Amino acid sequence: MSAPALPYKLIATDLDGTLLRHDETVSGRTRTALAAATAAGAAHIVVTGRSVPWTRHILDALDYRGLAVCGQGAQVYHAGEHRLLTSVTLDRQLAGLALSKIEAETGPLYLAASRDGLEGEVMVGPGYRIQEGPLPTIMIDEPGELWTAPLNKVYIQHPTLDDDSLARAAREVAGDLVGVMVSGHGIVELLPLGLTKATGLSLAARRLGLKAADTLAFGDMPNDIAMFAWSARGVAMGNAHDELKAVADEVTVSNEEDGIAVVLERLYLS
Repeated sequence: MSAPALPYKLIATDLDGTLLRHDETVSGRTRTALAAATAAGAAHIVVTGRSVPWTRHILDALDYRGLAVCGQGAQVYHAGEHRLLTSVTLDRQLAGLALSKIEAETGPLYLAASRDGLEGEVMVGPGYRIQEGPLPTIMIDEPGELWTAPLNKVYIQHPTLDDDSLARAAREVAGDLVGVMVSGHGIVELLPLGLTKATGLSLAARRLGLKAADTLAFGDMPNDIAMFAWSARGVAMGNAHDELKAVADEVTVSNEEDGIAVVLERLYLS
């Protein structure tokens, strides 16, 4: 008697607000559900907006050894081998032009930027608010220092505009030069034009011999919209941004309530 067909052969999970709880841990229930799905034959890929240096310590703590899509789709990283497989960089000249156009519309911005590579630091300019934690950052005094090495992305903040308003203004004036993404609270990013999580996920899936029709995706922010569009099914967390919930096939409970486990238990353990 043949084994029952897997509901989905690939499970793609965002990290912050999705797989991770507020304290950057994964619950025992979610670990068990993922283990059951992978034991049944499904593959699990982490897909995060964080660049590799800001992701690696979490993957190591989870003993995660598979492929991870990092940097909003720019990087495909082999966690078990600590090896960067692919990387896409931002055209710094286009990014500089985009910033000029955005600031002409909104006024001065606070800036940070993520350098390319396994050890790429995040350069943080005056006024930019960063989350506290054990993440590699270098504080700089002169904005010109942001542009001295290849970058994956530029982060922008505004003194008064909220994330959605800033992203909307940036897209209106510079959306033909760079991608603009809201990937977390206080995190608006400028990316290579056309780059999304779906870009990196499709490359990672191809390495595993899998495709969009095989994929179940979980996320919580607007930067997961393209991943949902690419995947066969997209599940938004209960704590997700309204823009993502609007395009999701299903809304589960929050990351703090084991939303991923609730879905996986139904699909793989029932």
